[in-house]
Amino acid sequence: MHIVVCAKQVPNTTQVRINPETNTLVREGVESIMNPFDENALEMALQLKERHPGTQVTVLTMGPPQAVDILKEAVGRGADEVMLLCDKAFAGSDTWATSYALSMAIGKLPKPDLVLFGKQAIDGDTAQVGPGVADWLGMPCITCACKIEIAGNRALVERAFEDGYEKLEVALPCALTVLKEANVPRMASLRGKMAAKKLQVAPTTAEMVGADPAKLGLSASPTRVMKIFSPPPKTGGVLWQGEEPAVMAQRLVDLLRERKLI
Repeated sequence: MHIVVCAKQVPNTTQVRINPETNTLVREGVESIMNPFDENALEMALQLKERHPGTQVTVLTMGPPQAVDILKEAVGRGADEVMLLCDKAFAGSDTWATSYALSMAIGKLPKPDLVLFGKQAIDGDTAQVGPGVADWLGMPCITCACKIEIAGNRALVERAFEDGYEKLEVALPCALTVLKEANVPRMASLRGKMAAKKLQVAPTTAEMVGADPAKLGLSASPTRVMKIFSPPPKTGGVLWQGEEPAVMAQRLVDLLRERKLI
């Protein structure tokens, strides 16, 4: 079985700041990490590899040269092969153009039985790339997967919702987007770290995967971001203290009635 995991390098959102003058993200000096949801997709692939001997896991990412760092991390955890899509032609691609580029890259790999994605990326939160790639590849796609079992040429998938879950059966090949609740990602092993340290990754360009330049980059992206801004800071609240709870409760009820909230 061949499993392809699509991963993204993202800024660590605990450190992201927005320039108040330009309303753009300040990326300088911000640590980049593997998208946390993609860690769960990789872990699902590695668990399947352990249960099904002979399985190969390939991790694919699209990004600048430094995105190789997350590929090395993936190898450290147990991935077998990696591919870095890196070309100025990809710059500014939205989810539509990104999913097209990834689908073209996957088409150059040995035919996958499964293509896994994190549920969404923490920098965009669109959750569109996984289903988009599946559409370009003509594969069925199940989102919000938390469990999977492979039986022959079919996958049994448990899909979670806020108020429950459903179990689906789908023919392979297929694509899944994976929830964080699916598993706990493993750490890199010592042997894996040694392999990752020696890893040399040659960038794969748009031309090498046969991508149409007219479908790549900012000019081909139908999405337009008009403005990015920080939420307004919260104002100070009203603090009542030193009175009996019943008195403060009555004051709260009176205030809510005054503002016509109850």
